[in-house]
This record gives sequence, C-alpha cells and structure tokens, in this order.
Amino acid sequence: MEVSIGDYILSGGEVGALVLLDAIIRLLPGVMGNDLSGTDESFEDGLLEYPHYTRPAEWQGRTVPSVLLSGNHEAIALWRAEKAIEITAARRPDLLDQNKAAADEPVSNERKRP
Repeated sequence: MEVSIGDYILSGGEVGALVLLDAIIRLLPGVMGNDLSGTDESFEDGLLEYPHYTRPAEWQGRTVPSVLLSGNHEAIALWRAEKAIEITAARRPDLLDQNKAAADEPVSNERKRP
C-alpha cells in the first residue's frame, strides 16, 4: 500500500512513519487526554483551523479579539467560522474549491432498488 503524507521529499522513511503513527494513535480512546480534543481541528469541516489565543489578553502589542473575551458563545462560534474561512482562502484556496464542488453536487432522494 502506498500512502502520501504530502508533496515534499524527506531524507528517510522514519519521519513519514512517525507522521502516520501520530495520525493513527491519536484516534485511540484516551490518547489525547480529553475525548473532545480531536473534534474541532483543521480539516474536520474541510477548512483550516481558526486562530487560537491564550493568556495574557495582551502580549507584545498583540491583543486577543474582544469577541473571544465576551462570553457570547454564539458570537465566538461565528468569529471562529469566519476566521477559518479567511485563513483557508488565504493559505489553501483549493480546499474551498473542493467544499464548493461537494456542496454543488445534486442530492438524490431516490431509493436504490435491489
């Protein structure tokens, strides 16, 4: 079986093997520590992930967007979705093209007959 981990060349197979191990092992229950850790990540919905921030709220002139400090979960979810689209458009527009193509495919409500 041939597996690709990306379009680049490595000096040996060890790093590629580690990438595959990490990608598979993290799916095992208990490995991530929190079962919800792997549910909201890049590519889960076909987009790159939104920016993440931590404390302090201001660091070296950079501030956490006020919406993230607001406690308004709906506004935070909307901000995250918008940022995910912006980042994907800037860094991997091909993913947006794939999502659009998948969304444009007709959905058939016909039942298949045996």
